[in-house]
Amino acid sequence: MKNVAWQGVYPALLTPFTTNDTIDYPLFQKNLDAQLAAGVDGIIICGSLGEASTLSSTEKLELLAYCVKSIGGKVPVILNIAEQVTKDAVAMAQQAEEIGADGLMLLPPLRYKADDEEALTYFKSVAKATTLSIMIYNNPVDYGVKVSIEMFEELEQFPNIQAVKESTRDVANVTRMINRFGDRFKILCGVDPLAFECLALGAHGWVAGLVDAFPAETVAIYRLVKANRYAEALTIYRWFLPILELDIHAKLVQYIKLAGEATGISSEIVRAPRLVLKGEERVQVLKVINDGLANRPELPAYLHLQVEHV
Repeated sequence: MKNVAWQGVYPALLTPFTTNDTIDYPLFQKNLDAQLAAGVDGIIICGSLGEASTLSSTEKLELLAYCVKSIGGKVPVILNIAEQVTKDAVAMAQQAEEIGADGLMLLPPLRYKADDEEALTYFKSVAKATTLSIMIYNNPVDYGVKVSIEMFEELEQFPNIQAVKESTRDVANVTRMINRFGDRFKILCGVDPLAFECLALGAHGWVAGLVDAFPAETVAIYRLVKANRYAEALTIYRWFLPILELDIHAKLVQYIKLAGEATGISSEIVRAPRLVLKGEERVQVLKVINDGLANRPELPAYLHLQVEHV
């Protein structure tokens, strides 16, 4: 089993497209280079921000192969698994392992709202089919399935289920998980506007969205918090919050792609049925982004900081 620390900042990377609706690999590489330069600790591809729902299986696996080759082991490469059918999720996990992924982010079954037993059986089926390290995505707000403490007790027996993307929007859940499991499951915040709170409570990492436009600021907040330099982290976080709140909107893909275009490391092009923003909505989102850019803080030296985990 490959070793994924599940600590630090893991960008949920955007999938840029050309005007011909193909994956824009040069622009993807530009964003990836910016992430690595900022000091991220891993990458996640083909998630919700990566427009997984509009990517074919072939495109996902080709993008994975590209990332594995381009990154060359510098940081872990995590593939999101978001399939409707259990056997398809198992097959995708096995193909990802063959290609060289380091780990998987695993959503519950989509479209069909599984009950607890069905969701657990789905998670267990994938875990049994691969040796890859797995992070369970716990997002009842968007996906309708809450992975409870009791469900994690059942998943504890699978050594490759190692982490949770905590997106319940209940920050107390960080403490509940630590109180029950100690360090057994790494906890990564999955909601940008709750990141400081979750990290201060002991979350081990941050699956970030606005990192796609602001990689240095994101990593700086994480490292400053974990170095117990809370006041400096909070100053950056307060500046960042209006932008981070773009992550919790139904059009988060369009909003964050527009932010990435504004900072020069992505493009606002999306794949249909999504459409690029227009009119007053685009004006309002750009105002949030541009107000932030006009007051962008100077960051302290953060790459050298030693982080401590609770």
